[in-house]
Amino acid sequence: MIVDDNFEFLRSAARFLATDPRILVVGLALSGSEALLQVTRLRPDLVLMDIAMPQINGLEVTRSLKSRFNAPHIVILTHYDTIDYRNAAAAAGADGFIPKSEFGAEVLPLIHSLLGTLPPDVEVPSTNLVMEEERLHHDIPVKCTSGRAITHE
Repeated sequence: MIVDDNFEFLRSAARFLATDPRILVVGLALSGSEALLQVTRLRPDLVLMDIAMPQINGLEVTRSLKSRFNAPHIVILTHYDTIDYRNAAAAAGADGFIPKSEFGAEVLPLIHSLLGTLPPDVEVPSTNLVMEEERLHHDIPVKCTSGRAITHE
């Protein structure tokens, strides 16, 4: 499932993820409240979650989802790659953090690593919440029907 208040990003991300036959995007949500409803209904294995959204932000949604039994993996996506955002994502229970500027390079390996669908000899880029200090100095980017969630097959 992909959650972001920018429809163009949702559409682009869904098209990109659809290029991998092991990933099925089962829905999209334009807000945190919509994400909570869809996760309950669709039960995705993984949610790509924007932080800055109207109504309920992505950190609050992450905290809520992670308190549930059989919570999905959650990867935070944001334009703001700062230590404060990374720490907040970790505190909310996120399983990963990807700056949107690194989306194309980092999202597929991280998804496959979290879901266990990555061949053992493939190296996963450093997209987890524990980052090297020098990496923090960088500046801060999908087949789907409108209004629905991400899961693997």
